[in-house]
Amino acid sequence: MKNIYDQNLPRLPANFTALTPLDFLRRSAETYPDHVAVIHGPVRFSYRQLHDRSRRLASALDKIGIGRGDTVAIIAPNIPAHLEAHFGVPMTGAVLNAINTRLDAKTIAFTLDHGEAKVLLTDTEYAGVVGEALTLCATKPRVIDIVDALGPTDPRLGDEDYESFIGGGDPNFAWSLPADEWQAIALNYTSGTTGNPKGVVYHHRGAALNAIGNVLAWGMGLHPTYLWTLPMFHCNGWCFPWSITAMAGTHVCLRRFDAGAIFRAIADHGVSHMCGAPTVLNMMVNAAAEHKAGVPLGVKVMTAGAAPPAAVIGAMEAMGFAVTHTYGLTEVYGPAVVCAWHDAWNDRSPADRAALRSRQGVRYHVLDGLTVMDPRTMTPVPADGTSMGEVMFRGNVVMKGYLKNPKATDEALKGGWFHSGDLGVLHPDGYIELKDRSKDIIISGGENISTIEVEGVLFKHPDVLEAAVVARPDPHWGETPCAFVTLKPGRSGSAEGIIAFCRDNLAKFKVPKTIVFGDLPKTSTGKVQKFVLRERAKAM
Repeated sequence: MKNIYDQNLPRLPANFTALTPLDFLRRSAETYPDHVAVIHGPVRFSYRQLHDRSRRLASALDKIGIGRGDTVAIIAPNIPAHLEAHFGVPMTGAVLNAINTRLDAKTIAFTLDHGEAKVLLTDTEYAGVVGEALTLCATKPRVIDIVDALGPTDPRLGDEDYESFIGGGDPNFAWSLPADEWQAIALNYTSGTTGNPKGVVYHHRGAALNAIGNVLAWGMGLHPTYLWTLPMFHCNGWCFPWSITAMAGTHVCLRRFDAGAIFRAIADHGVSHMCGAPTVLNMMVNAAAEHKAGVPLGVKVMTAGAAPPAAVIGAMEAMGFAVTHTYGLTEVYGPAVVCAWHDAWNDRSPADRAALRSRQGVRYHVLDGLTVMDPRTMTPVPADGTSMGEVMFRGNVVMKGYLKNPKATDEALKGGWFHSGDLGVLHPDGYIELKDRSKDIIISGGENISTIEVEGVLFKHPDVLEAAVVARPDPHWGETPCAFVTLKPGRSGSAEGIIAFCRDNLAKFKVPKTIVFGDLPKTSTGKVQKFVLRERAKAM
């Protein structure tokens, strides 16, 4: 029997276009052409100018033969050129590869070669490491130097600078929507802890949907003023280059940041929204009192990455910030899970509210499926808040796959779900809560110990600034918790005192047996490099 709805109702250009976040810029430029789109020191660009500059970039790339399926890499801080690349590069059909600015030369060279970059836009600040990387590349891309107004003017690696390059482009370049919304828009490399990093491929549909998901999850209205503390190279800034542009917001660029710079920017520009990893929040919490003075109440902060300790969220709330906790991975376009708030929770104690906010939460509107499963049987764990399994995702905001790595792609997407590698529980109300990475869980005497739980207690200690817990081999128990601790400036906590504090707040078998003081090794996105700490613990 024929379906009457499939007859004589064709898909045509009049009733179907591919989803893409690029159209958000065109709409904002048409609707709010004179609204301030970008603030960067003394520089101001309107939406008309941002659209024109992005089209100039696209036109200039098109003139040198860049088109669909080509890779254009960029190494730059949070500056206007980086924002423009998020639109100008894919306007040509090419794929944007935003590279971590803190990588070593060998890893940058691998990334450029593996992604087959034909063009590299690189800020002069990174000329040293990038220059070394280019000597290691099998095929050298065309290099265009970004000479930012607030950065160094030299040294330069290419024959042309960014402003001259886009100056030769056409501001009326007639870019078109992708022919297929499954077409790749961005390439992001995971931070490999063993071996080479994997290239995660995003498509236009997923980027558009997760950009909208950010707006919905945050309840973001028109014309937000967004502070760029989150690196644009990190999951394409969690898709916020596209989210903020969709709402005709103002992008406040921050070339480099510290607590003072963040608080000054909030006060000077009336910042309404910002994102940051838990380490950024912790830095703000522990900033000097003079930096915090006069900061307006109600600035919205989205945090994700490593599970933020409840104590840090509580401290941010006490300072007047409205914290939204999200969770995701590079493979799901950044945040795709949000701790959606209930008004009834407002009457809870500050400690209870912080604990509720520290849960990862429920799926974004644009994510089809989120669950916690036994990865061997692929059956959901009981929603009891204690049964542990692997967090899994399914839907339009899951990556296309890993570039040139079908084996890893198949493993990650087997059984119809993306396997995150994160261990968590499912609460009776449907909210998930992370307990650990599968590789980080500590098994001591047959008991599972969540490093996140132990770290949460350590963060409550008045002398502790940061903490990370890993397994240390033990001849009797198999493994025991080893805590690496950074003390707050001027504090002199002892190992004995911290262990005693943990005994008062944890089950006996979860208490760290070893405390090591010092700075924690981190990635450029603020994640603690636990593989480094595990090696240190093994060597003790």
